Amino acid sequence: MSLVQPPVAERRDHSFTHHGVTIHDPYAWLRDAGYPNVTDEEVLGYLKAENAFFEAAFEEPNKALIDTVFEEMKGRIKEDLSSVPMANGPYEYWWAFQPGAQYRQWFRRKLVLSQAEGLDGTGEELIFDEVAAAAGLDYFRLGAIVASPDHKLLATLVDDDGSERFKLRIRDIATAKDIETVTEVGIGSPVWTSDSKAIVFTEVNEHWRSDKAKLHRLGDDPAKAQILYEEHEDKGFSVGVDRSHDKSLIFISTGDNTSNEVRFVPADNPAAEQVLVAPRRPNFEYQCDAAHGRLWIVTNDEHINFRLVSAPVDNPGNWREEIAGSDRTYLRGATAYRDHLALTTRVDGLDQLILRTYEGAEKRLPFKEAAYSAYFGGNPEFAPQTYRIGYSSMVTPPTVYDYHPDEDRLEVRRVLEIPSGYDPGLYVTERRMIAARDGAQVPVSILRRKDFPQDGSGKLFLYGYGAYAIAIPPSFNTNHFSLVDRGFAFAIAHIRGGDDLGHGWYQDGKLAKRINAFNDFVDVARGLVELGYAKAGNIAAEGRSAGGELMGAVANQAPELWGAIIAGVPFVDVLNTMLDDELPLTPGEWPEWGNPITDKAAFDLIRSYSPYDNVEAKPYPAMLIMGGLHDPRVTYWEPAKWAAKLRATKTDDNLLLLKTEMGAGHGGKSGRWDALKEDAEAYTFVLTQLGAA
Repeated sequence: MSLVQPPVAERRDHSFTHHGVTIHDPYAWLRDAGYPNVTDEEVLGYLKAENAFFEAAFEEPNKALIDTVFEEMKGRIKEDLSSVPMANGPYEYWWAFQPGAQYRQWFRRKLVLSQAEGLDGTGEELIFDEVAAAAGLDYFRLGAIVASPDHKLLATLVDDDGSERFKLRIRDIATAKDIETVTEVGIGSPVWTSDSKAIVFTEVNEHWRSDKAKLHRLGDDPAKAQILYEEHEDKGFSVGVDRSHDKSLIFISTGDNTSNEVRFVPADNPAAEQVLVAPRRPNFEYQCDAAHGRLWIVTNDEHINFRLVSAPVDNPGNWREEIAGSDRTYLRGATAYRDHLALTTRVDGLDQLILRTYEGAEKRLPFKEAAYSAYFGGNPEFAPQTYRIGYSSMVTPPTVYDYHPDEDRLEVRRVLEIPSGYDPGLYVTERRMIAARDGAQVPVSILRRKDFPQDGSGKLFLYGYGAYAIAIPPSFNTNHFSLVDRGFAFAIAHIRGGDDLGHGWYQDGKLAKRINAFNDFVDVARGLVELGYAKAGNIAAEGRSAGGELMGAVANQAPELWGAIIAGVPFVDVLNTMLDDELPLTPGEWPEWGNPITDKAAFDLIRSYSPYDNVEAKPYPAMLIMGGLHDPRVTYWEPAKWAAKLRATKTDDNLLLLKTEMGAGHGGKSGRWDALKEDAEAYTFVLTQLGAA
């Protein structure tokens, strides 16, 4: 037990009644009424006191180990890491870190250089310097960087405080100067018109909702940007823009987590009358690309795992089936290139990449490991000679391939270098299926040393998410070896709520079935105990955002399993948030969690699992809780209220830490070394609490 005493948040009477139920919320005062501007001195005082306790009770006593783990992690990262250049028009573009730098620099060079065209003797041209742009800032994030079709201009989006309100600027590449600021509250990725003289973009309103697509013509007053589309019908919908891969169309989409609709305009005439592909209806989703005068549409209209249809651009409602839906094959996306459709699928929970000709011939790219992550690398050109592929597994470092379709050959372009050394022969990755309490078979991906003892004497780190149809890929992460080399097995529980086993796997973990996600995680932990990976109490668990909600729920359900829990930006005040339709994300989240304002069953269900509402007087494991003051997704007061209630209620002396980043948002610190330091702190917390330091 630390001799340093934690701060105690004052309990203040606050209650409300809904559906005949009175809810008492003694820490409601931690929400600053002026949010997103947080100026309340009592609120800031409490957060700063918790940060001071974090430093005194954990950071200072464990500084040597934190530094050791940090240097280990840093030693596995190539300091001058760069991306593999990608062709785009007359140039190839890439980014690179300079040794010691926190941020990237972005470069390009002409694909064909004459002697007269040489730039700096090498052809390399620095087009954007994040290091310079981030100078003097506590937080910096480049949200998008998009070259104009004529390759003379860049559109960049920059967030300088973590609020995810991005400054959209236009840069003249030749002079390296920003010539216009289009908006201070941009979001998403903008789209250039064909003539490079205008840009279509989205921005967030005062409630951090993207409800408009706008057109700005360079040189005009940005305040008078033309509204191309505004979402009036459903305030839970968000608006986004995209461009077809053949460059002919600009798509304007609006939707939430379960339904959407898409319109398009010619890329050379964005103010033209918009064409609706298909009208919205409940639980109907689709996404579009275009090539050869047809739309290529991935949709769930007839099958839960989606199918592929096409339609003439001039008759978008005339759908023709190209690939039928499948119970086993989950069709996740299709990109239309000149010669092929690049299909991203998942079969039995494993990524499968397919190139399909427009005549229907298919080539599946082969991958042999038991668990891995593979994806198309996003060639920007419509007619590439090769297709960029990314691949890794929990033991195989990230590998970049170019696939040559004419030769049916994968060319290795880069294998991630581990400067401090890495011997893959020391490790093994496994894929297990563990039965949940209702009989569902839950996949688990595991990384361990070959000499890891499976007799219960080892330790286990279990990661989970389980929401929004987001699968956690079993990919390579150099940080994991700081645990694995200290006697841990690192496991990912692919629980319901994600779409690891298809879209039905996602639907079985949301709304009325939300409890399945929590039960799956607990049952995976118990199953791994039975298989000898660890004993109860020697398991560390981690989740972020919706995964932080998972951490709160499993801490309430089975606290005896966990020796330590890391909950990053945790969505734990679920009932209060879903009852407040003025919060940024709430209306758009009802399809995921339910609407407790109007639906008593949803109210009762959320109340039954909301981590904050279900804290009890019982022992809890050691917990590290992290939040961001400017986080627009999980507001800072959710982790703050949860930590305060846990401190006042739990009956143990286990270490409970709340760390709030005062200059960051949902993603934590932005620089690569600052972010790595946070990872080192989190892993040191696990090592100290599980006796593995």
